[in-house]
Amino acid sequence: MDYSLLDFLTLLGAVGMFLYGMKVMSEGLQKIAGDRMRSILSTMTRNRFAGVLTGILITALIQSSSASTVMV
Repeated sequence: MDYSLLDFLTLLGAVGMFLYGMKVMSEGLQKIAGDRMRSILSTMTRNRFAGVLTGILITALIQSSSASTVMV
């Protein structure tokens, strides 16, 4: 396949938009939940097993492991 500079710039723009969307979603969640969400996550991740289950649940709800990683 032959890729052009336009293809590269399109890919770069798409990644930038994805990261911006994750930032906006993360800030929105922090404004809505704030300290309450932090304390709930702290409680739910006290041991490794509970942490893994919490991670699976959050990723399933958000539908993106990348979004979960960016928010953490």
